[in-house]
Amino acid sequence: MNVTDSGGLVSIIAPICVVVGIIGVLVPMIPGLLLCWAGVAAWAVFGGHGATGWAVGIAATVVLALGFVAKYLVPGRNLKRAGVSNLTLFLGGVGGIIGFFVIPVVGLVVGFILGIYLVELARQSNAASAWQSTKHALKAAGLSMLIELATAFIIAGIWIAGVWLG
Repeated sequence: MNVTDSGGLVSIIAPICVVVGIIGVLVPMIPGLLLCWAGVAAWAVFGGHGATGWAVGIAATVVLALGFVAKYLVPGRNLKRAGVSNLTLFLGGVGGIIGFFVIPVVGLVVGFILGIYLVELARQSNAASAWQSTKHALKAAGLSMLIELATAFIIAGIWIAGVWLG
């Protein structure tokens, strides 16, 4: 493998992007799904794999688009049924950002949970109902992460099939 040409360099960078992208789905603040897709897209466009590369790139892009849509629609529908508003999620996200800077390592998660709970407590004036809404929001966030992880694995699988075929 000659790393001085674009095909050789892409053959090194693409798998690194795919693996870091999959890990990035689980680590907040890393655009995991986009990174995974970018590695596959770079391999498809610059790797010199012809029709196989283009087919892999198009398939990965379609899966990315479907994953993004599902990531927001499915958990959002569940939250609407549970009565958790978009404003609550937004303010929970603000709490997560604040927590990220206040508490090292776990602050994002703690701030998100605390933010949602406090907003729901203020809205409902009932601790038990606020906690139920918080649990629904956490389940939705977990479902969103699972959808994103599945999407990243499917994109990686498409890429591996392309490597194997090409």
